[in-house]
Amino acid sequence: MNGYELILERLEARRRPVTLTRRDFLKVGVAATGGLLIGSLVPHSGQARAEAPVELNPYVQIDPDGTVRIYVPKSEMGQGVRTSLALLVAEELDADWEQVRVEQAPLDPRYGNQGTGGSSSVRTRWQELREAGAMARVLLVEAAARRWGVDPARCRTKKGQVLHPNGRDVLAYGELAAEAARLEPPATVSLKDPAAFQLIGRPHIGVDVPEIITGRATYGIDMHVPGMLVASVVRCPYITGRLRSYDDTAARQVPGVRTVVEVPAIGADVHVRPGVAVVAEHTWAALKGRQALRVEWEPGEAAAHSSAAYLEQMQALAARPGQVIRERGVVEKALDQGARRVDATYAVPFLAHAPMEPMNATAHVEGNRCTIWAPVQIPAWVARATAQALGIPERNVRVFITLLGGGFGRRLNPDYAVEAALISKAVGAPVQVVWTREDDLQFDFYRPMAVHRIRAALDERGQPLAWYHRVVSTSIRATLQGPEAPDQHRSEVGGADLLPYRVPNWRLEYHPFQSPLPRGWWRSVDHTHTAFAVESFIDEMAAAAGRDPLAYRLELFDMEARTDGPYGYDPARLRRVLELAAEKAGWGQPLPEGHGRGIACHWSFRSYVAEVVEASVDDEGQVHVHRVVAAIDCGRIINPNGAEAQAVGGILDGLWTALKAEATLEGGRITITNFDTYPLLRQREVPPTIEVYFVESDQEPTGLGEPPVPPVAPALANAIYAATGRRLRQLPIRAEMLRS
Repeated sequence: MNGYELILERLEARRRPVTLTRRDFLKVGVAATGGLLIGSLVPHSGQARAEAPVELNPYVQIDPDGTVRIYVPKSEMGQGVRTSLALLVAEELDADWEQVRVEQAPLDPRYGNQGTGGSSSVRTRWQELREAGAMARVLLVEAAARRWGVDPARCRTKKGQVLHPNGRDVLAYGELAAEAARLEPPATVSLKDPAAFQLIGRPHIGVDVPEIITGRATYGIDMHVPGMLVASVVRCPYITGRLRSYDDTAARQVPGVRTVVEVPAIGADVHVRPGVAVVAEHTWAALKGRQALRVEWEPGEAAAHSSAAYLEQMQALAARPGQVIRERGVVEKALDQGARRVDATYAVPFLAHAPMEPMNATAHVEGNRCTIWAPVQIPAWVARATAQALGIPERNVRVFITLLGGGFGRRLNPDYAVEAALISKAVGAPVQVVWTREDDLQFDFYRPMAVHRIRAALDERGQPLAWYHRVVSTSIRATLQGPEAPDQHRSEVGGADLLPYRVPNWRLEYHPFQSPLPRGWWRSVDHTHTAFAVESFIDEMAAAAGRDPLAYRLELFDMEARTDGPYGYDPARLRRVLELAAEKAGWGQPLPEGHGRGIACHWSFRSYVAEVVEASVDDEGQVHVHRVVAAIDCGRIINPNGAEAQAVGGILDGLWTALKAEATLEGGRITITNFDTYPLLRQREVPPTIEVYFVESDQEPTGLGEPPVPPVAPALANAIYAATGRRLRQLPIRAEMLRS
């Protein structure tokens, strides 16, 4: 076993907290830096494996007792990826699922791109991981055939065994693994016909669920290594600020506090805020020492930055022509020819991610080498950013990924891991940096604030002649590359650049709005606000035309397919989910007094989703969501249990942000501090009925973690209009917008 695998064994020992003895820690350190490894790590139970597992390829190891260890190269943050990806391998391996143990792969070039985001894990590893399982199976069959002296083509496999052609003799994978590992892998392998799948497409409990619900799962915050200190950091609250001075006299007198160090600001694409770290023997001492610090900040140009000022300036920009992203026909002329005009401006705020596990990372810097244990989504970015910050070779940074207590895009950024490495270097010991909930909300990489203005012209029959759409947003690309970054629209107009409706004259324009507030990817990124604008506006057009919103959409559907990546855009699939959601929701059937239905559809991350929301509004302006019906086409489903959980989670995220979430900027600082000022959706606010219907498909899997989110807000806003006659064009939806 290499040093990576030893750390993983400890991470997956399923004990809380994870603890390494000093002797074990030194062994791992030697292994991770390329030295000779002697001995092995043993789980807390004290039970060691008698013999080491045999590696058949980077994804598959088999123990002598038949246990199959599948290494998953993507990060698990509750989306079930460790289960789904392991199922791909196990299916082609013909493994006994009861004997499968899933291990987290560390950062290693053998696994290629290990970034987890963009709803891409299953989609991009569908072929590769099936081939890894099939390759291992071929080697095991060859080993058995040689032992028996028979033709491998006459052997079969089933649940972790190779079956002799005579139908009686069997050899378990554990008996064959050592021989199989010595064979030359074939250049190519044949994959199963999906009709023969035994694991894929059937419901499975997530492999991490037992440990999660019993509290034994190992998250980043559970890490502990010998000699580890804990740091809590006071960061500059002003987005344009810097450290002026600090007095650590009282902080150093707190029992358990070891030292206080300054954390330097790092710009570029990392964005470590300037701060002061209290380093202590344990978390409580670090927090008490932090409270005792006296810090003065220079706010810089803070007063010029607020959400209210941004909104006013962005609305003014939306009234002026911007960069043309895509167009057809002559929009201005067609607008003048319409019998009716529709004009609406939509606005969405900054959003914080708010995962349940706050940011944290453990780092140990030793000379020109660094080891990091952390819940991260892009381990390679962590390695690169850490190497640059420390001035060491990137190859000298080892990254081990723990379970993530939520991510939603926040853990794509490496800032918190770089912080831990900088502090470790400063104090000469392993350090775990733990953020508070307040830190997590106030020093996020926020979903961009955006404003959309759309104008349309309709003819006498209500048919659209023109659609003129301008988007203004605080672009993510500018956060990463600076205000002069090219193509800033690329993470800002997704969903608006593919209009599913037939409009002869159409233009999409974009204005970047500059702000020093860091922005990042939030679950479904730009689709969260583009879908809100587009699907709300098509409803407004239907109302202006005097048409039913569903019938109007279906009538205007543009059935021309578009090539976009390996899967392309198939309008028939989007139309199908729209029809299915409407059918299952009983579109057009009577509703209780005061209730309304709204509908929306959207294509994102190569998947197709439509949702119907039933809602009402009481006399106090409070919105009550009674039912959500979703229809989803995301290709072949790997694990129906996990797929449904993903969809429901996405729907709840969509409702939460539509009804409650807003990260407000005032005086150059974020004002939300905890869940009292950034409230989550309460249990009583969850719709009594959430129904999810998947289109049966033989298409390859596409994204699922993010596509259920975008249609929620417009479907809700459209339902409120149906119930009350009031149009809502700004999120979140406040009671004062609807109060009678």
